[in-house]
Amino acid sequence: MKLTSFFTTMFSLIMVSSIYSQDYFFKNHAPFDSSIPSPEDYLGYPIGEQHTRHDLIVGYLQELAELSDRASIEIYGYTHERRKLVMLTVTTPENLNNLDDIKSEHLKFVDPSQNVSNYEDVPVFVQLGYNVHGNEPSSAEAAMLMAYTLVASNNSRILNYLENAVVFIDPTINPDGRDRHTQWANQFKANQLVADRFEAEHNEGWPRGRTNHYWFDLNRDWLLAVHPESQGKLKWYHDWYPNVVTDFHEMGTNSTYFFEPMKPIGSQDPIMPKENYEDLNDLFAPYYTEALDNIGSFYYTKESFDGTYPGYGSSYPDLQGALALLFEQASSRGHLQETQYGTISFAFTIRNQYQSSLATVKAAVENKSTLRKYQKDFFKSAITQKAKTGFAAYEFGDAYDMNRNKAFVDFLLKHQIKVYKRGDKFVTPLSQPQHRMVQTMFETYSKYRDSVFYDASAWSVANFYNIDYRGLRSFPGGSEIKSSDGIVNIISVPKSDYAYIMDWDDYYAPAALYHMQSKGLKLASAFKPFSIETNAGNLSFNYGSILVPVSKQAKSPDEVYQIVKQAQQKYRVPMYTVNSGFSSTGIDLGSNNFRALKKPKAALLIGDGVRSYEAGEVWHLFDTRVDMPITKLQMRNFRGATLDKYNTLVMVSGSYSQMDSLQVKRLRDWTSQGNTLITIAGASQWAINKKLVKEKLTEKPKSKDSLETTERLRYVD
Repeated sequence: MKLTSFFTTMFSLIMVSSIYSQDYFFKNHAPFDSSIPSPEDYLGYPIGEQHTRHDLIVGYLQELAELSDRASIEIYGYTHERRKLVMLTVTTPENLNNLDDIKSEHLKFVDPSQNVSNYEDVPVFVQLGYNVHGNEPSSAEAAMLMAYTLVASNNSRILNYLENAVVFIDPTINPDGRDRHTQWANQFKANQLVADRFEAEHNEGWPRGRTNHYWFDLNRDWLLAVHPESQGKLKWYHDWYPNVVTDFHEMGTNSTYFFEPMKPIGSQDPIMPKENYEDLNDLFAPYYTEALDNIGSFYYTKESFDGTYPGYGSSYPDLQGALALLFEQASSRGHLQETQYGTISFAFTIRNQYQSSLATVKAAVENKSTLRKYQKDFFKSAITQKAKTGFAAYEFGDAYDMNRNKAFVDFLLKHQIKVYKRGDKFVTPLSQPQHRMVQTMFETYSKYRDSVFYDASAWSVANFYNIDYRGLRSFPGGSEIKSSDGIVNIISVPKSDYAYIMDWDDYYAPAALYHMQSKGLKLASAFKPFSIETNAGNLSFNYGSILVPVSKQAKSPDEVYQIVKQAQQKYRVPMYTVNSGFSSTGIDLGSNNFRALKKPKAALLIGDGVRSYEAGEVWHLFDTRVDMPITKLQMRNFRGATLDKYNTLVMVSGSYSQMDSLQVKRLRDWTSQGNTLITIAGASQWAINKKLVKEKLTEKPKSKDSLETTERLRYVD
């Protein structure tokens, strides 16, 4: 009898716990369809009790799409680590069945040639984007709650949202980073939760989960589109052009909750219509106020963050006629952490993100006419608006590097920017739907409303690509380019028994060089320019041009030719045959000014104290652009590492406090043996301070004004 009573009591406690956990989120959205599993039903634990792996999140959304006629799911890409990038579409069954027709009507609002005014007739498109920073995990959990609510709730309010909106849920924008953080948080979680801020659970190990596989910040990659996560998102985005896009984040544990509007005197993108900042933002804010007030959550607005840089998830959609919205939730950095006001739980952080998601859909539905008219006017103004520069188009092109041209054209096409070929140059007009994106790519700015920035304040992508360009007062026309195929046309290199020369100007020349080295060829680099007769006539070659001397190889001429031809075909770089070592001008091919090149054996210092962003850039460059392996050498292993295995060592910004005087001497001895130490940014200062090089840091000269006494002002002044 006592045993039966014990089990009855335990079962009741479990049921109460389960009901409470669901009621904590869903109490205002009943009734729910009992045939649709809640996240807790599917996962086996209440939301907020564990950090959920990305594959389980995807599995749950797939289950919803399979069981419900309100939802469908698509894979829009894969991460570097081959995790799925998915988008769940939720609306009424009727809307879902007619989604192609609805999409066609929706896209008329982004087509300047169309004159539409049926603002109320077409459901508003809302894209809820979550978890771009992997160690800001609350929003991906909220994505599951949001998906369940929209799919399973039969509440009249929710049904109205579905009738008037198509909601796209992107649960995890950065799955690789999320799972890195999820593993950390769950492995240190105890049965008795530890809120102490010094607890291991709250202090993630290097490189942390914020970034993607190559330690890049994906919330800066919307514009640059370097990574597959962003490339897949852009392809999806320009297929749908949602009216509203959310960007959910987390911030310091002692903060509360932030939603837009941002600071009123803050920096804003100079080319954005003021209506976006002054009208639309203010239109949505009362909905978040109501939602958070109703659950007793504190928040703030207008004090921080900005929308200057156009590559955030909260700014790029603004350049596509949408309203992009930033949310920042105080982070529990684990499951429970102490704050100035007590503790903050993971479940609490999730609930705020969930409530903001629902409020976003509500606001979009109740203001869909305003949103649709704004998007229509945005794209129509792109055709008529004149740039302040007075330019009507931009002309660009590198005369020597076709691969650079191809890369830049590829980049512009990803953003749906129209590009035309005219002679040996490329032209992109400003009078096109992506008018403001053209400005973003080419224009530079020196004046802003505020001198304080959240981070990036410069982004002229044409300058990033180091490509020559100029503004034109009129658009000269040309043939439109739909694909970058055919931009790189190379003359297939014929066989030679004497030598081959590769021009060093090409974007992929380093990759082709390493490819030939990895196949066993001995190569040399020109330290002076020269001109010589080639299969393409008498050509001039600059510093750095690569010489492949056939007779000096340990391979037959046929084997050498196959390797050279393979490198050219793979990387599409210009290569030339020469049959004599005599140059018409400059050095001959037998000159000592051609210096033999060693095959790089590179290492990169990583780990605690090293700036992971910079280390990731180096790793990505070597691994994906040069196709060269690089050993990632942990700082904790440096003392025991055999440096003689490497002839190149890369150091990026970092403290390098683990390196005592003996390790610095070891590094100095290694470089004195002819090995190469590459220091980047802060690492260069470290090398100077440790006297590894005889250099000194430049100092900014003092102006006369700096010597004068300035009247002291109070901070508030």
